[in-house]
Amino acid sequence: MWVYEKKLQIPVRVCGPNPRLASFIITQYGGPEGELGASLRYLNMRYSMPTNKAKGVLTDIGTEELAHMEIVATLVHKLLEGASVDQIKAAGWGSHYADHGKALWWENAAGVPWIAAYVSATGDPAADLQENLAAEAKARAVYENLIRLSDDPEATNVLRWLREREIVHFQRFGETLMDIQEYMKQKKFY
Repeated sequence: MWVYEKKLQIPVRVCGPNPRLASFIITQYGGPEGELGASLRYLNMRYSMPTNKAKGVLTDIGTEELAHMEIVATLVHKLLEGASVDQIKAAGWGSHYADHGKALWWENAAGVPWIAAYVSATGDPAADLQENLAAEAKARAVYENLIRLSDDPEATNVLRWLREREIVHFQRFGETLMDIQEYMKQKKFY
C-alpha cells in the first residue's frame, strides 16, 4: 500500500507556452524509454524477485517512476497551457491536437502510441535487473537529448533533475543485481 503525498517531487515551472518542446518531452510520458513503461516494468517484476530487498527496490523505484510520470505530465501540460492552435500547428503537433486537443496521451515524440511491448520481463531475476539497468541508461540518454533540445531554462531544470534520478535508479539496480547474483550463487541457481 502507498501513501500519496499530493505534491510533486520537484516544482515544475516553464517560461511560457512552448508546444514544440512539449512535443519532444511527451516521449518520456509514453515513449519506449518513458516513465509509464518503467513504472509498469518495475512494479510487475517485483513479484518474481527472490528476496524482499530486491522486491523493495523494485517497488520503491516503480513507485517513483509513477511520480516522474506525473512530473512529465505537468511539464507537458504547462508547456501547452496558453498555446494557441496556430502555435501548436507551427510546432508540428497538429496531429496530436486533432486527436487529443491539449490533453496528454501516452505517445513518443513521433506520435506513436505507447504499447505493452515496451515492457519486458523474463522471470529470471538477474536478466530482469540487467534489463532495468539498460532501461535506466536509455532513459538517462533520452533526458540528455531533451536537455539539448530544450530552449526553456525552467523546463531544462526539471529535465536535469529527472535525469539525475535515472542515474540513482541505475546505481540502485546495480547494487541489487550484485545482491541477487550472490543470492543465486548461494542457492546454486547457476
